[in-house]
Amino acid sequence: MKAFILFVLILFSIGSKANDTLRYLSEEEFIHIVRSYHPVAKQAQLMVDRAKAELTASRAGFDPAFYLQTDRKTFDGKTYYDYFNPELKIPTWYGIELKAGLEENLGDYTNPELTKGQSSYVGVSVPLGKNLLMDKRRSVLRQAKLFRDQSKAERLLLINDLLNDAYESYWYWVKNYEVYKILNEAVTVNERRLNLVKLGYRQGDRPAIDTTEALAQLQSFQLARNEAMLNFRNSGLMLSNYLWTAVDSPYYLPADVVPDSSWRTLKIENASLPVLDELINIARNEHPKLASYDFKLQMLDIEKRLKFQSLLPTLNVNYNILNSGYNVFKDASTALYSNNYKFGIDFGLPLRLSQGRGDYSAAKIKIAETNLDLVQTRLSIDNKVKYYFNELATLQSQVRIAEDNLENYQRLFRGEDTRFRIGESSLFILNTRENKVLEAQQKLAELKTKFFISYRRIVWSTGQLR
Repeated sequence: MKAFILFVLILFSIGSKANDTLRYLSEEEFIHIVRSYHPVAKQAQLMVDRAKAELTASRAGFDPAFYLQTDRKTFDGKTYYDYFNPELKIPTWYGIELKAGLEENLGDYTNPELTKGQSSYVGVSVPLGKNLLMDKRRSVLRQAKLFRDQSKAERLLLINDLLNDAYESYWYWVKNYEVYKILNEAVTVNERRLNLVKLGYRQGDRPAIDTTEALAQLQSFQLARNEAMLNFRNSGLMLSNYLWTAVDSPYYLPADVVPDSSWRTLKIENASLPVLDELINIARNEHPKLASYDFKLQMLDIEKRLKFQSLLPTLNVNYNILNSGYNVFKDASTALYSNNYKFGIDFGLPLRLSQGRGDYSAAKIKIAETNLDLVQTRLSIDNKVKYYFNELATLQSQVRIAEDNLENYQRLFRGEDTRFRIGESSLFILNTRENKVLEAQQKLAELKTKFFISYRRIVWSTGQLR
């Protein structure tokens, strides 16, 4: 409930400035909502949680295990056998397995291989060939740890892409609102001009054709304003794709919410640009996509080492020390280690090693393929950083030119307006000057919003949108 109240406050109460009928949504407030409530952001965290759960499951290969084997047969009043054999096994990291157990084997027909009565043992099983340096349990656990780290990188990658799309939608919304404001102001000005021209016509100062000229200019601006309003409303709907409440329900942006205007105070032409070499260095060292490839290569290396074990012979040594009764170390003596023991060796080796050679070669090929993908991805990221850096620098220059261009058109328009008022110019020429001013205003608004989009994209290209 607190989170929902915070959402409502951010979306509706913050930023009520000059006009009480409008509510303002800044870029920072919008991105805070996206980070906090968007389903993709939550799914990204769930992916990390799932990887942690799988890591916990992978530790099961090293959990101590208790086993109990009991079997009893009686028939016609005779006990054939009665077995009660509990055992504890403890796997260790280097493939060594420790075990200890008790045996109680009774009955007239007990298996002669078993020790009759009560006995106990402590033993160890050691792989000396295959599975000595790597086995399935160790590979699964190591890969699960790497997958957990990789999921964190994948989470950052998802957030990076989500925020990039959100920033882009926000600034398209801003641009459409700026265009609407420009055209709305133009409609207001031309409505006043039409009234003045009509008054001048009635007083005999203006020809009748001027009223038609003024009306046509007004109508063209009204059409353009309607289209701009449509674009603004539609971009608001697109922006609503990123607005969610704290209770995981979508939220549609109301019509009276408009962009915050504080960004206009920034002098884009004076803004300092980042250093290209530093951006490339950050991307190479910290981009989550490259980090994900590094974790993938480490997992493939573990798989390769596991497949290499298939080329080694199986050689397992098993040794148990035995004693009668339930205390294996009772009355310990040299006889315990010279006579009371059980010893065995397991050996096996496929003569052609077909599966081992094939699996090992396939593992090396996977690593080579992934390395090629990594090289291509690194190059693509470098080029994206350079592309958006060049775009950002060009846009900064274009904004400066567009501002000068707008100022010149405004100067020409003001001069033409003065001439028109004293009767030395025509309404057609005045309208032409005004059209140029409006085109320059819209172009400047477009370039400014493109600059902010490009600035976010260059951060996105380095993988640093969080």
